[in-house]
Amino acid sequence: MYIKRICLCLSLSLSLIVAPAGPVFAANAVIFYRDGALLQQEAIALKGVVDLPLAPDILENTLTVVPVIGTTIIRVETMQKETVDNTEKELEALFEQRRKLEDRLQALDAREAIFTTAAKSQSGKAPRKTKANPDPMQAIRQGTDFAIAQLEAVYTARRTTKHEIQKVEARIVSSRKSKRSSTVSVRIVVSPQNGKVTLRYATAERGWQPQYNLYPENNGTGRLQLSARVTGALHGYHIRVSSGLLAEYTSAETVPVQSGSAVLANYRLPLMDEHFSEGIYQYFSGRITNSTPHYLPPGESGLYRDGVYRGKFRFEGISSGRSRVISLGR
Repeated sequence: MYIKRICLCLSLSLSLIVAPAGPVFAANAVIFYRDGALLQQEAIALKGVVDLPLAPDILENTLTVVPVIGTTIIRVETMQKETVDNTEKELEALFEQRRKLEDRLQALDAREAIFTTAAKSQSGKAPRKTKANPDPMQAIRQGTDFAIAQLEAVYTARRTTKHEIQKVEARIVSSRKSKRSSTVSVRIVVSPQNGKVTLRYATAERGWQPQYNLYPENNGTGRLQLSARVTGALHGYHIRVSSGLLAEYTSAETVPVQSGSAVLANYRLPLMDEHFSEGIYQYFSGRITNSTPHYLPPGESGLYRDGVYRGKFRFEGISSGRSRVISLGR
């Protein structure tokens, strides 16, 4: 194994510290975003040197080191032990594959809306016999059958895509475990001998999963509560979550985590065509519309009617402006 040393001469001022409009950090803290995590760690030098390990999935060009008042940074060196495997490249490829699959899900939402409209349009046509169209019912049936066939293809493609996402997620977990055998660290030389610095950098870890609760309000709307179920864990770190992206860290709202989860947002959405049962076996269905400007990602959801828990269903995710039928039970 060879040690690769990259010397970075940094000239950092206190102006690099995030302004109050950005995320609020404790001494050792992490904020989990939709596409990664932002870590902050304070360190005190021993005999003028700070030696610290870094997260193995650190994102390139995200490390900053800020000296506290009275401390001067002399030199920064990052060190990474070369490994024979291509774990880092594999992870980058897997992250890109996951993003493409998520884009495909949104595109399938758009295709579903197009062919649903087409099927309704065909079935609603009034048959009119002409010389060019002697059998209008046959043409209408063919058009309807074509639109329905396309919808079936969309449903199959969505199911396949979700299965592929699950496989990619499993490979990411496996790759991260193997990547932890490599060593990434930083050495910071400062003055005075007991100088203090703050490190901040981003990683590819998505430390939370979407979780919902739906509260139908019996007036054509429903309150959809989006929460973050934290899956990442860092001992000794204060944890916050955000529904924004890493690139939006100066403006995206963050909330603290309590008991492993945090409420990110409450949306009041149109909820039409509701059907439900009051028997021993719970049943509910309805058409919900995403009237927000945001994509609502898939996740598990609880259902509450009149304050009573009625069970769980899979919320499949909806693009902005789109609708989807949700159902629980038979």
